[in-house]
Amino acid sequence: MPPKPIQAYYPEILNQCYGCGQENTHGHQIKSYWENDKAIGRFTPEPYHTAIPGFVYGGLIASLIDCHGTGTACAAAYQAEGRAMDTAPPLRFVTASLTVDYFKPTPIGVELVFVGQVEILKKSKVIVVVEVTAEGVLCAKGRVVAVPMPASMAPE
Repeated sequence: MPPKPIQAYYPEILNQCYGCGQENTHGHQIKSYWENDKAIGRFTPEPYHTAIPGFVYGGLIASLIDCHGTGTACAAAYQAEGRAMDTAPPLRFVTASLTVDYFKPTPIGVELVFVGQVEILKKSKVIVVVEVTAEGVLCAKGRVVAVPMPASMAPE
């Protein structure tokens, strides 16, 4: 059986995000997979993700980095606690800060690969660096400061 994406372990009620929520049929449904202390994801932009004909809208790249970064933080936190991602209580992270640097125009219609690696892991925050490549070319790099989801955001 193939591995489940990190986002598949989010509780259904917390899996509504437009970028990565598996329960959001209108969203991107970004999937991140934890492999050897890093997270890897793939996404192929559609023609409607266009900024300029032939190239991806930068907001999509930011969304990939954002959601992949929080997913990476989640998997790393479970690993640091020495427990499986399907154990309670569930861990869920949100973005406290997001920075993105764009290096090359990102082409439409080719698979994008995003790799997230933890830079700093603390109970109060996880800092993740995410690189986005298209056909092996670095297009963007982002830094996500992810924090545990505040109790005030938990659905009743």
